[in-house]
Amino acid sequence: MGHLAHLSSTLALTCCAALGSAASAQETTPAKASGLSIELSAAEDVGEACKLSFVVTNTHDSTIEQVVYETVLFDTAGQVSRLTLLDFQDLPAGRLRVRQFQFPQACSDISRVLINGAQTCSVATGEDGLCAQGLTLNSRTKMELLG
Repeated sequence: MGHLAHLSSTLALTCCAALGSAASAQETTPAKASGLSIELSAAEDVGEACKLSFVVTNTHDSTIEQVVYETVLFDTAGQVSRLTLLDFQDLPAGRLRVRQFQFPQACSDISRVLINGAQTCSVATGEDGLCAQGLTLNSRTKMELLG
């Protein structure tokens, strides 16, 4: 009987230690970093113009009231073909937004899009650096999206 009691208490200790380790592992999991994600989702020729569609996700805790990015379009030879300002308007915290912009050239004439920096960044909380903090860029098109 003493042997069973010892085995039972050993199993109980092992069980509790395993649960404690699992709880500690959950507590040490790092929180997901906040930021802005901009994806060049589509490029579509509309007549003689190119319409670019961007999907933007704001994972910051604060809503961005307005952000305008200085943007550079490069031609297929790698030369700057257009420098422009893109107004992404408001980006609510924790929300997904789609913004579209049209340019007077064929999509096949654009090889890369560079987000050169935030020209305007308005945040009610005064954290104006949020428009560049944690900025991630990717493209689902043949065009590169760079920052």
